[in-house]
This record gives sequence, C-alpha cells and structure tokens, in this order.
Amino acid sequence: MTARVAVITGGARGIGRAIALALAEQGWSVAICYRKSQPEAEETDAAIRAQGVRGLAVQCDVSDPKAAEGFVRRVEAEWDRIDALINCAGPYHRVNLLEETVEGWHEMFANNLHPVFYLSRAVAPGMKARHWGRIVTFSMANADQMIAQPELTAHYIAKAGLLILTRSLARILAPHGITVNAISPGFINSGSAPAEELAQMAKRIPAGYIGETEDAVRVTRFLLSDEARYVTGANIHLSGGWGI
Repeated sequence: MTARVAVITGGARGIGRAIALALAEQGWSVAICYRKSQPEAEETDAAIRAQGVRGLAVQCDVSDPKAAEGFVRRVEAEWDRIDALINCAGPYHRVNLLEETVEGWHEMFANNLHPVFYLSRAVAPGMKARHWGRIVTFSMANADQMIAQPELTAHYIAKAGLLILTRSLARILAPHGITVNAISPGFINSGSAPAEELAQMAKRIPAGYIGETEDAVRVTRFLLSDEARYVTGANIHLSGGWGI
C-alpha cells in the first residue's frame, strides 16, 4: 500500500510538530512548512525521517496564494499525492482593538483564515480524484460563541470565519469521500505561552488542568482515520470545558 501523505502548516513547532511526529510513527510521509522557524523545522524533519518515512520541510509563506499553491504542487510532484491537509499555523498578537493598526488587522486574516482557503482549493482536485481525503483546521475554543474579544478581535474573527469555511468545505467535498473538520483548542501546553500564565489559566478550566499537545494528536488521528469517515463539518472543542 502506498504510504499516505500529510501536509502540515506550522509543523515545525507546538501542536503541528507533535502531529507530524505522530503521523510519521504511523508510517505517513509528512511535509511541513514554516516561515521563520528554520532550526526547529530542520530538527522536526530529521525526527520524521528517523522513523524511516519520507519527510520534507519547506520554507513557505502560505499567506501568499501563489506560494501556498506552489507548496502543494511540490509535494504532489515529489510524492504523487496529498491525503491529508492539517492547518496548524495560526499566529496572533494581543492589542486593543482601537490601537490595532491596519497592517496588524490584515495580518491576522492573511495568516489564520486565507491560507486554509488557498491550500484547501489546491489539494481538493487530487483528493477528489482518489475519492479520499482529510482536511483538519484549527480554530479556538470559544470562536463559535461570537463574544467580545477587545484584545484579540481580528484573530478571533478569523477563527470564527474558519469555522464557516470548514463547514462550507465539508458540504462541498462530502460527495467525494473527503471530510473537513475543525479542532478548537483552549489552553494547550504547546510552548507558545509562559508556564506561569498557563498555571493561572488552569484555575478557570472546568477540568482543572492544561491540555497537552498529545491531546490534539489523539483528536487529529481520529479525524484522519477511517473510523471518522462519517464525521464531517464538526467542530471539536479541545479545552477541558473552557470556552463552552
């Protein structure tokens, strides 16, 4: 059987890296892309290859539609297929809404929402031809509530929009054996936030503790599996009860 191929944006660090390594352990070929994290990307790629599978790390700004499509075409040219697209890239910054710059506002949409459209559009034809595919997006744990977010407004709107995009893609691609689902993390110990900040947040989480990247890995593995063949358009909260 031909090894399945996964493309992971933001795969050099955090949740994306954890998913990349887990899939490599299962025999997947894994291509990751990164913008600035070259040392981390090279280390992750080496760890993928150490599992005896094919690995690829490409510097690519997926907010550029031509670059995003070029990344997909390169993977398809080298490995002949893409079976799963996992969208983990999702930078954010905290700034009061009325102090946000036009550039900062646009940046949140360009890096969180638009790439999922660019990449999904690029991988869909191949998945449709094989009548099998998986697309996983990462939103945030309260994006479906449309509550006020004065310090994260653009990022929050982009993540809410991602849920609509996910469901729209799911509807369109379901007849072709392709599922599209969202995972909405709360507070995950992925290395992006200081430990003391996470410790404080644990008090606000109903489950009483911070999630680990392995929690995201488990949900992703399920969504990629044939066991989840009838699950599409879903938004899975990964938050220990925070944000619901």
